[in-house]
Amino acid sequence: METKHKAVVLGNNYYIGLSIIRSLGKHGVPVAVVDYQEEGAYARQSKYVTEKLIGPHYSKEAEKFKDFLIGYAKNQDYKPVLYPTADPYVEFIDTYLDELKEVYLINQTEQGFWSDLIDKDKLYVLAQQHNVRVPKTIQVKQNDVIERVEQELGYPCIIKPSDSSTFVSTFRKKLFKVTNRDELEEGLKKAKDAGIEVVVQQLVQGFDDHMYTFDAYLNQDSKVTHWVTAQKERQYPINFGASVYIKQKYVPELHEIGAPFLEAIGYKGFAEIEFKKDEQTGEYFLIEINVRTTNFNQMLTELGFNMPLLAYKELTGQEIGQDSLTETTNLAFHYMYEDLHASRAYVKSGQLTWKNILKTYTEKRVGSIWSASDPKPGLHYVGGLANKVKNKIVKRK
Repeated sequence: METKHKAVVLGNNYYIGLSIIRSLGKHGVPVAVVDYQEEGAYARQSKYVTEKLIGPHYSKEAEKFKDFLIGYAKNQDYKPVLYPTADPYVEFIDTYLDELKEVYLINQTEQGFWSDLIDKDKLYVLAQQHNVRVPKTIQVKQNDVIERVEQELGYPCIIKPSDSSTFVSTFRKKLFKVTNRDELEEGLKKAKDAGIEVVVQQLVQGFDDHMYTFDAYLNQDSKVTHWVTAQKERQYPINFGASVYIKQKYVPELHEIGAPFLEAIGYKGFAEIEFKKDEQTGEYFLIEINVRTTNFNQMLTELGFNMPLLAYKELTGQEIGQDSLTETTNLAFHYMYEDLHASRAYVKSGQLTWKNILKTYTEKRVGSIWSASDPKPGLHYVGGLANKVKNKIVKRK
């Protein structure tokens, strides 16, 4: 395989970045990592990293960061391939796409497209235009929002942000679940006071194992070339969070819904559509699209679907072929640290028992951070956790 182009990975303090580094580095791709600080960026310790860069902050100094990245790329012999590891980096690339694509290889070619898909309002309008089922949504700017929610949605329902990253950084949760009028009014006031745009949305009924994903790679002609489906079992925060225990499971209906939609809207590169299956009707509702590498990328790679490598190969002019997983392997992805927090919450709320949870520890699964062949990131991660515990103890004293 040709590896003369570098990969530039934005964001090194989370296991998604680490997974991208390993997915590429194991195949000989030179990987340059970029972050705004060394502290907490444990993915930088991977043996597959060939270059460590510290640059300006992606949002506090966005213009400087853009100039920093362009300056780096101009000094390379070949255009590097650019990888965002989280939504804020996606939005940064989208803002400066026209400038960045002059010196970087990037899957998406239309400025603003990624951001429109991250924006739940715009995504749902787009989905409805293509006859993809989405939860019923009520805009909060209307004067009769409370009455409409009670008449058309009922309780429980959810208050959901258009911009998830800002909402999460403000409230430390992905949304507000409301069960009565007082909670609805309180949640809307919190969002308004924080200056965050939200909508009120139908709560599709079903436990967390009713959440499914369609993970696909689309080539530069916007055709699905590779795809896998999976079923969540546990999330953190529980009920409305990211996967901490998820299994590969073949669900052909997800391909029937997801592939035509992504192709019709002209998507390019990796995408993950999250669906929820209504426990009463069996209908699948599109919940959101992740336009960057998924958090269980390591599981996909183990299954033979190395999405970061597919992007690298296609963008550097190499053949990628086609593949799909049309059987159930039950291979799982497990992020143990957050799953411990989630497990306590599931048990406390009565949704699961410790027996249910511990049983899954005997199943075949892929971890998020630790690797015997690449141990330094895991050791640095554990060291960081130990320091946090130590600091808490010191503060209490």
